[in-house]
Amino acid sequence: MKIKLMFIGKPDGDLFQNAIDDYLKKINHYIDFEMVAIPYIKNCKSMSFNEQKEKEGEQFLKKIGTDEYVVLLDEHGREVTSMQFSSLVQQYMNSGTKTVVFLIGGAYGFAESVVRRANSKISLSKMTFPHIMTRLIFAEQLYRAFTILKGEPYHHE
Repeated sequence: MKIKLMFIGKPDGDLFQNAIDDYLKKINHYIDFEMVAIPYIKNCKSMSFNEQKEKEGEQFLKKIGTDEYVVLLDEHGREVTSMQFSSLVQQYMNSGTKTVVFLIGGAYGFAESVVRRANSKISLSKMTFPHIMTRLIFAEQLYRAFTILKGEPYHHE
């Protein structure tokens, strides 16, 4: 199985990028993991929030395969603990799904077309975080999930 994290924004060059890169290396010891940046929409100042979401949605949908399982990381999704998230990851692996794609939407959320395409939604928190921090939090939680599944001494419960 492969896991992708797709997000709106720049792929690197930020304060948290070194930490994200460290988790990327750690995760790739367990599974094929890739982060995919969807560039910010250009010339969007004259667009409404909804128009921006739709343009971003089109970009997401171009990069998602028809056979990929899509999970929105959304504040309105189901909240899960780290243990529950590790169980979800195990379920994805057991299901025979080849690729699971997690999406981080733009500043205004997801286009309706992306919501319809999604297979599920989970929330990392009811709080709102900058996208770069969300990528770091997700990477850490994915790493934690694999250490839980492997019985390694990282997560303490």
